[in-house]
Amino acid sequence: MEKPYILHFITPAKNASPFDVNMAYDAGYNAIASYTNVQPNEVTGLVQDAIFSRGPQGVKRTGMLIGGRTIDLAMDMLDSAKKAMVPPFEISVFADPSGAFTTAAAMMALVERQLKRNFGGDLNGRKVSVLGATGPVAGCAAVIAAKNGATVELVAHRSVPDVQEKADIYNQRYGTNIGYVDGISDAARKTVVQNTDVVLCAAAAGVRVITLEQMADSKTLKVVADVNAVPPTGAEGVDVMADGKPIAGTGAFGLGALAIGNVKYKVQQGLFRKMLETDKPVYLDFLSAFEMARKDFV
Repeated sequence: MEKPYILHFITPAKNASPFDVNMAYDAGYNAIASYTNVQPNEVTGLVQDAIFSRGPQGVKRTGMLIGGRTIDLAMDMLDSAKKAMVPPFEISVFADPSGAFTTAAAMMALVERQLKRNFGGDLNGRKVSVLGATGPVAGCAAVIAAKNGATVELVAHRSVPDVQEKADIYNQRYGTNIGYVDGISDAARKTVVQNTDVVLCAAAAGVRVITLEQMADSKTLKVVADVNAVPPTGAEGVDVMADGKPIAGTGAFGLGALAIGNVKYKVQQGLFRKMLETDKPVYLDFLSAFEMARKDFV
């Protein structure tokens, strides 16, 4: 009798995400066990309990998902999980805190597609400005863009020091050169938009961070992507279903939250299936998600 496919879902949060549980079952896992309020120093013990209980063949049908709400903690836990393996006792591990990794990957793959389709190039050499800059989706997207040759700036719409701190953390951890800029006032945000190629809106639900007036007359703006589906959307003039729809009164193209979410869904499913189908363990993060998104789903 073949062993069932088991996913161990660990998260430092109070609750495991029902969204992620549904996604894992739909991808093909037979059973999912959730572990909440997990501390970083507990990861090794949980991993080794999982790997030593099933034998070298059973571990091929075992996986681990790391949730939570912060990208740095998720990446630390992913690293701890990887170091806890004792070959041939190894399982695949996928980090996707609050779905931020797969959401950012989907957004950046769609942005890249619009740049190629309408402006004859990819992210390399583009200027990318990120609003809602302290959130996990923003951070992942910023690193993806920087790793692919873009000049990236985090735009503060509440506190410049908080955004500066995030930029410093990302640069130290990922070897990037992400900058930051004051965008607290409407006038400051307009100046940003008038001098960038791509605007990424990743603010909290229901927070508008960019208006049509700020986009108007920009000679450089090419793509505006918004992950907020809750009214008011983050970017005025970008419909939630927009998948490369021209933004009225500008020369830019819009990507809305539901278009991004459709690709995010496919990427998350694809990464779960990769874990299920591989003969060798894989360790999946937001850069892995971006590679799958751009290759297979856009």
